[in-house]
Order: sequence, then C-alpha cells, then structure tokens
Amino acid sequence: MTAAAIRLDRPLTVSTLVAVARGAPVVLGPAARARVAAAHDLVRAIIDEGVPAYGINTGVGALVDRAVEPALQCRLSRQLVMSHACGVGAPLPDAHVRAIIAAQVNNLAHGFSGTRVAVVDGLIALLNHDVVPEVPAGGSVGYLAHMAHIALVLIGEGHARVAGERLSGAAALARAGLAPLVLEAKEGLSLINGAPCATGLGALALAQARGAVTAADAIAALTFEVLGGNLAAFDAELLGLRRSPGIAETGAAMTAWLAGSTHLAQTGARLQDPLSLRAIPQVHGGVRDALDHVAGMIDAELASVTDNPVVLGTPEHPRAGSQAHAVAAGLAMALDHLAIVTAHVGMLSERRIDRLVNPLVSGLPAFLATAAGVSSGFMIAQYSAAALVGENRRLAAPASLDGGITSGLQEDYLSHQTPAALKALALIANVQAILGIELAAAAQAHDIAVPAAARAPGTARLHAHVRATIAPYTDDRPMHDVMAAGADLVRAGLPAVAKR
Repeated sequence: MTAAAIRLDRPLTVSTLVAVARGAPVVLGPAARARVAAAHDLVRAIIDEGVPAYGINTGVGALVDRAVEPALQCRLSRQLVMSHACGVGAPLPDAHVRAIIAAQVNNLAHGFSGTRVAVVDGLIALLNHDVVPEVPAGGSVGYLAHMAHIALVLIGEGHARVAGERLSGAAALARAGLAPLVLEAKEGLSLINGAPCATGLGALALAQARGAVTAADAIAALTFEVLGGNLAAFDAELLGLRRSPGIAETGAAMTAWLAGSTHLAQTGARLQDPLSLRAIPQVHGGVRDALDHVAGMIDAELASVTDNPVVLGTPEHPRAGSQAHAVAAGLAMALDHLAIVTAHVGMLSERRIDRLVNPLVSGLPAFLATAAGVSSGFMIAQYSAAALVGENRRLAAPASLDGGITSGLQEDYLSHQTPAALKALALIANVQAILGIELAAAAQAHDIAVPAAARAPGTARLHAHVRATIAPYTDDRPMHDVMAAGADLVRAGLPAVAKR
C-alpha cells in the first residue's frame, strides 16, 4: 500500500475511516494499545471473581439467564461467531467490508470491550494485508451478521478475497502470513456486537453523497449554460437572505463554473427560470446542510462506545455494564435522512434532463438527436432517469421505522441502522447514474448550441473532460454504454471548478 497509514490513538473520523476503506493502512497507537490491554485485564478479573456479566459468563439475547461456566466461555465466543454468521445474498464490495472492519477496530480501540490486543491486531492485519472477508450484504436487522462473517475469517473459517481470488478463511490468512485466532471469553461477542456496520457503511455513503452534490453543481452548470439561464439565481446578496451555508456554497460554485460565459451574456435571459434551474442553490445547498448534520452524527458515533456489555472499574473492583448502545437509533435516523436528501439531487437532475431533451421547452433539436425520426437520441435515456427517480422514492422510505421483534421478545425494538446504510448506498448509486445521463446529454447539447469559444472556461474544461471519454451520440451504439460512461465519470470525480 502506498497510502499514508492512519494512526489510531484517538477516534477515527468520517474522512479517516473512508481513507481506510479506500486502501489506507492502519497503525494502532500506543495509547489505544494500552486501553485495549487494560480492558482485557478487567475481563479476566470479572471471570476470576465470578462477577455476573452478560455474554461473558451468561448466554446472549433471550438466553441471558443461562449461566456459562468458565470452561465453556471460550467455546461460547467461537460458537457466537458461527451461529451469527447468517448473512444472505451477494457479497459486499471490498471497500464496504474494509469500512466495517475499520469501524469495529475503532470501537474496540476505545478500551471498553475487553478483547485482547491480538484481536484488534488481527482485524488490522486483515486491512493491511488486504484480506477481504466475504460478507453477504443482506440478512441483518441492525448489526451482528456482517461482523460475524468478518470474525469467521479471523478464526480461519468462512471465505475471503485476496488479490481478487476467493479462498477459504484459513487459506486467506496463510496467504498473508497470518495465523487463525483462538477466541477467549467475550471476544466473540465483542467482534460481532456494536454498530460498526452502519457506521462504516454510513461514512462511505456520506462521502459518496457529498461527491454527488459536488458533481451535480458542475453538471447543472453545463445544463444551465446551454439553456440560457438567468445568472441572478446565483446572486450572492439574494442568496444571503436565506441563512444557509450550503446555499452560499452552491451559489458560489455555480457562479465560478459559469464565469466568463459569453453564451449566457448573449442569450436573452428569462426574467425567472423554471425551478429546475432557478432552485439549484436551494436544493443542492439544502442537501449540503443536511449532509453536514449527518457527518456530525457519524463522527459522534465513531467517538462513542457501542459494545455491550462494556467493562469498567479496576482489576480489584471490575464491573460489566449492560446497556443498549449497539442500538444506533440516532444513526439509523440520520442515514434515512441522508437517503432522502440525496434523492433530491437526482430528482432535480432528471428535471433538467427533461428540459434538455424536450423540444417543447429546450429550443434544441428534439431529444438532441442528429436526425429526428430516424434517430431517437436521448429520448429513452430520460425514461431511464425517471425510472431511477421512482426507484429512489421507494428506497428513501425510512428503514428505521421497519420495527420487528427478535430473540424471543428480548429484542423487541429494532432500529435497522445497517439496512438504512445499505439502501442509502443503493440510492446514491442511482443518483450517480442520473447525473451521468445529464452529463452526457448536456455535453451533447453544448455540441449543438454553444460554440466552444462562447463557453465559460469552467464548462469548456468540463465539456472537454466528457469528450475525452464519451464521443457525441449519433444512435451508433447502445445508449447504455453512454450512460454507464457518464456515471463512471461522476463516480470518479469531475474536474474541480477553478478558484476565482
């Protein structure tokens, strides 16, 4: 790995977690290492003194009233991993799995869980040797299942990918020069517990959502220019009447993208544009403000302990505290909010696509086709965008309200934080696809209606970036390929707007 190592002594943040998910290695700092070791001493003291402690010397869930004698406590750890590894469906992508592992390392490193340092080092070794456990995407109402599949690989079970090759857990560890762990008391429970799944996946969703709204500014500028919008929509004084950092940021970005456009100077601007053009600052800015709130929630989650039970006190007076911190209800609500607000980016983009291709309002050739009648151009691409908007409306339904009852009425409230994160990621992928369609359509419209010399320097650079990958469309290849290439450009990140 060439990325700089993330030193874990204090809690991760959204940005550092995302860096780990994307390949940065991790180093456990001495302060964190000392906290983990001290917490393990407390677990040993709890066992030695027979202090009642959930999941250490009792069963879990509805089996909380079943005592587990010391000779069976290590077996309990292993069997918890085995029984809870019940995910279903296709495996998560590598970055998603790495994000979950990073969040769990962060959780254990707070020093309230009681695992050995060797367990934390084992998780870090998976990251640093790029051993990616095979984790089915579905089958979780909030936590447990995803981390159980990761823990399987730590003990030499399950499956993992190494350099793209699927191996057994034992073979994957051996390929990386690692040995399976034999879990001790509480370690199985700590490995599967907490909220690392939703926290890690939520951090990735947030990063992708922020990237999408940044791309949406650039793409909207292309569309705004070709449709001859009124720049008064981005007037800083007018926008400042609504107190919103996001609106101010969006207005400044749009102004920068469109600065120097002689095409806009030459077109007779309408007194008031349709809302899909005029409300870009209010919509994109509102999304930005909401995402800032979600970022605060995820950073707070990373700074929090979400294991159950936690261990406290001293080796002379140890105690285990049972609570419900693994129930990340606030995080679930925040991730539902993230999905809803990001869906608005796609909604507005689809409306702009329609204005580009609709000859009733665009002033451009019907559907941007080169020979209308023989050629359909971007006609059906707009259908695809509308379909994705509809799908996002369904995906934006709040997972946190799904409810449900598990574990023999012991767990009779479910916040569904991991499903909230997973559907947010699916929704954002749809928004990226919608923006990719608009990007390709807006570039096509520029070819037709905006001479190169009349473009703003920013939009000219963006148009050239698109044309380096996507050729003008003449119904000469499947439109799917054009749309997919546009989405790829959005996901990869578009050129930044020049600073003024």
